[in-house]
Amino acid sequence: MQNKKNSTVAIIDYGLGNLFSIQKACEQVGLPAIITSNKAEIMRAAGLILPGVGAFGDAMRALKRLDLTNPIQEFVQTDKPVLGICLGLQLLFTESSEFGNHLGLDIIEGEVLRLPNDQHPGALLKVPQVGWNRIYVSRNGQAGKDDTGCPDPWCDTLLDGIENGAFMYFVHSYYVKPLENAQMLAHTVYGDTQFCSGARKDNIYGFQFHPERSGPVGLRVYENLFALINER
Repeated sequence: MQNKKNSTVAIIDYGLGNLFSIQKACEQVGLPAIITSNKAEIMRAAGLILPGVGAFGDAMRALKRLDLTNPIQEFVQTDKPVLGICLGLQLLFTESSEFGNHLGLDIIEGEVLRLPNDQHPGALLKVPQVGWNRIYVSRNGQAGKDDTGCPDPWCDTLLDGIENGAFMYFVHSYYVKPLENAQMLAHTVYGDTQFCSGARKDNIYGFQFHPERSGPVGLRVYENLFALINER
């Protein structure tokens, strides 16, 4: 009898994420998802989602307390898909300046910086950014196959099929700055700041926005994750 292919994603539970809304979004597109902090379950999964809501330093302390940093880094080496969402994206980076200096997972080289709120004379820009904003193709990054005739600039990525300039839902005060521009998949503009809202390094993806809170367009990210897993 042929074994059924494993397509389950593990959503990392370290106490600081909107776990159930992510799991629900996965289920809506048919992607099996478990919420876990168990290393064996993580390593058996076909894909990994690192969520996050809150402060960078608190999140890293929680991951270390639960002995989850090594499993995450080991999973990355398997070349199976990894997706960081919001704070989960930031944790993939080298370091953050949020409430002091904190080291991250250092899976993607770069830093996490605060959105400035003093960009307009006489008026402060609201930080955190809460609400809908657009994502745009970063053409110097790993986005797209324009040169090979693909009509979609985000072909074969987790943003495949999503329009350039699509609206996504954001809740954040900090943003990531990859050391390598080629690792920028998408960018967003808030006030006078253009920041990386989507990053990619090989099998590793991260988005500053919340796909699970971005309606049908956001669900496309999970559909693409499911398709990527099934292609393996």
